[in-house]
Amino acid sequence: MSQKEQLILMAEDELTEYSTEARKMEKLRRKFSFAVPYPQQHKIREEIMAEIPNNFLAKLVEENRQMVALPFWGIGGLGLLFGISWSQPLDFIATAVGFYAAFSIQQLGWKLQAKRLVVKTLDQIQEIVTSPEEKTRETNS
Repeated sequence: MSQKEQLILMAEDELTEYSTEARKMEKLRRKFSFAVPYPQQHKIREEIMAEIPNNFLAKLVEENRQMVALPFWGIGGLGLLFGISWSQPLDFIATAVGFYAAFSIQQLGWKLQAKRLVVKTLDQIQEIVTSPEEKTRETNS
């Protein structure tokens, strides 16, 4: 497993906990510092940024994955209901397609959100590392 995948998995684990984004980033900062040396963090950040799509649909799925998947859960449920009640096996196709689409959308949103959390955390680490240097320059001048 590459270091990039390792950071994304750490972020996914952090997403499962109910806490603020700032708290998640604070926890991840410590983990990232142990997992990846600082000089390699910038390279990994650039790789992850290249993977994140910037179109409207991807941003919508990242921010509102449950809302986007909800109609597909409904289609799957209706297909299941009609397939059982009317004894029409073709309705089970709607069930399979709806549930698969809903699950895939939720999974995509989860991955995008984890990648965005990794990028924000690496940006915060970069900011923390560069901030003390700027302060010492100002006091020495």
